[in-house]
Amino acid sequence: MQELRIVLHGSRRPVAFCPVSARVNRSQRELDDSVLTDLAEDVPVPFQSVPAAGGAELHWIVNSLAAGQQKEYVLRRSAERPAASAVTVKNTDDGRVDVKIGGELFTRYLYGEGVPKPCLYPLVGPFGQGVTRAYPQEEVEGDSSDHVHHRSLWVSWGDVNGSDNWSEEEGSGRMVHRYFDATDGGPVFGRIVALNDWVDVAGARVMQDRLEYRFYNVPPSFRLFDLDVTFYASERDVRFGDTKEGGIISLRVAATMEGTRTGRIRNSLGAVTEAETWGKRASWCDYSGRVGEHTVGIAVFDHPSNLRYPTYWHVRDYGLMTANPFGLSSFVDESVDGSYVLPAGQNLCFRYRVLVHAGGAQEGGVREKYLQWVFPPSASARD
Repeated sequence: MQELRIVLHGSRRPVAFCPVSARVNRSQRELDDSVLTDLAEDVPVPFQSVPAAGGAELHWIVNSLAAGQQKEYVLRRSAERPAASAVTVKNTDDGRVDVKIGGELFTRYLYGEGVPKPCLYPLVGPFGQGVTRAYPQEEVEGDSSDHVHHRSLWVSWGDVNGSDNWSEEEGSGRMVHRYFDATDGGPVFGRIVALNDWVDVAGARVMQDRLEYRFYNVPPSFRLFDLDVTFYASERDVRFGDTKEGGIISLRVAATMEGTRTGRIRNSLGAVTEAETWGKRASWCDYSGRVGEHTVGIAVFDHPSNLRYPTYWHVRDYGLMTANPFGLSSFVDESVDGSYVLPAGQNLCFRYRVLVHAGGAQEGGVREKYLQWVFPPSASARD
């Protein structure tokens, strides 16, 4: 394989441990026998590749890059790939998929008959403790036990063509796991791609979704993963009703992090507390508080490509935080209809990034990590 030069162009701000990518005109077979080398430091850089039109998309993590700095790499044929820590993704075939980073459990994807909707639980923070609530997955002393349908981190909606796929009370619908498109790991990220049927109380399919989680191999001082949600109007038009009872991405923080205990809510505009953030639009929202002896936080980033960006946030002092783009009658004015109709045969995509960090929003660098995501360094490749 002929050598390929790749130049990474820094953005207007410095970045650290930032996922980056480049489109290359090389086949997957060629890349399987190649090494990516940082020319300035003369060291191999772990990378992964994903097939793309005309070649592949190359992914790696740049440890540091100053504002405006350029970094050069060379991709060349080599019989040996450097050993590297990895993200491992293991489907245990008993209703869970384990995700480990550097050999340590980060989360599990829970699905199957006993789970009304797939979810991630636990989410292990930088000090080895969970940052989302255990209930109802587990019963832990001192945990809160309200809202049984708040399952750690999940996707659901309360009015899909009249079907309630948010709550788990009698008369509610559910999400039924169909199959996995991918459960694979690697030195840069691990992936879970799952497809689900959304069914109503009678078991009739209302629509389908595709959830793609990408968990990055970053240092244990923080955790970073992406969630891409795609809804398919597979049966007929799909109407997402105007309700505050739902979230395209939702999470329930650990009980000790709740705003009524040690928690602090903050959004991208600097607003704090439920009173200032509930029903307001923002590019990101962060929930931090004490778990054990440490302050930790979890932030959700809304991508500019998403419908009705920046999204509205249904965020509560009792620990709930959701990205809700449809509940305008509650958030804006009851005369406003925020419902949205997805025509039959079409799809609707949302992109989010989740950051689990030490400290509050400022200490965790939430603003900086958000800007790294929406304005990442760019890469160009040439033979």
